[in-house]
Amino acid sequence: MANVTDERVNQGMQKRKLGSDGLEVSAIGLGCMGMSHGYGPASDKKEMIALIHAAFDRGVTFFDTAEVYGPYVNEELVGEALAPLKGKVVIATKFGIQMDNGKQVLNSRPETIRQSVEGSLKRLQVETLDLYYQHRVDPHVPIEEVAGVVQDLIREGKVKHWGLSEAGIATIRRAHAVLPLTAIQSEYSMMWRNPEDELLPVLEELGIGFVPFSPLGKGFLTGTINKESTFDNSDFRHIVPRFQPENLEANQVLIDLIGQIAKEKKATPAQVALAWVLAQKPWIVPIPGTRKRMRLEENLGAAEVNLSALELTDLNEALSKIEIAGDRYPAEYANRVGK
Repeated sequence: MANVTDERVNQGMQKRKLGSDGLEVSAIGLGCMGMSHGYGPASDKKEMIALIHAAFDRGVTFFDTAEVYGPYVNEELVGEALAPLKGKVVIATKFGIQMDNGKQVLNSRPETIRQSVEGSLKRLQVETLDLYYQHRVDPHVPIEEVAGVVQDLIREGKVKHWGLSEAGIATIRRAHAVLPLTAIQSEYSMMWRNPEDELLPVLEELGIGFVPFSPLGKGFLTGTINKESTFDNSDFRHIVPRFQPENLEANQVLIDLIGQIAKEKKATPAQVALAWVLAQKPWIVPIPGTRKRMRLEENLGAAEVNLSALELTDLNEALSKIEIAGDRYPAEYANRVGK
């Protein structure tokens, strides 16, 4: 598969625009993190390259990675897979989290960002980064300073668009005032609807796109996880409160609701969960991750599942009556979001 030529045909999928500068991407992207980081041991590289090519063949033009995934190996994988498709895809990567003695530390100092850019360009085998996110807000570096560095990188032709991941409203406004943001990435799903309170209205007001990660609730919304499920030590979910057995059991009520709608729609629970995210706003582009071809096909099929305005209202009303048990992050990770 590595000798893919330009004859590959992208079958097309609905497109969506992120940000007021109109970065156009497929309506559903592919989150690549889990292929080499966070969800158990890394998968076979050749298989993952084949999966990324299959995604492109099915119309995906938006691929998400980060410097810290691995670290580095996920960017290398994505770079190798997409090298034959230069100019036909949009790659998003991230800076600002470094590994120090096996611990993640936040570091968005200007010199670190400049080093990170060079490393990412090399690993991704590109001349310019399409979309460059600050992975987490660094409390020790003013966001205006970060925006200034990215502005320089854009002038130098090393970055095209920029964004923030899991940032708070005040930080988004301050960053956007210096250098308009194209996208904000945060968790959003039927399980985690907090962005609806403040984040989505602010993004709409400022003309910034939204890229939800974990739109399937880290796998829970597929309906394949229950209180008997166990997670390997190398799987991030084993330390996530939401994935403790008692919370998995309590949250099964949400799966029942989604399952019922899936039956009516002749779709799968995962497709309903993704269709729900897509239906919220035309400038939302979810990036579900997977390592399986079958799941990829299933996820992309969500673009064909339509929820009418009435169905969406009914569904949101039903969701508002469900209390989700368990936090989405353990405390040390929770402290870094919404800053």
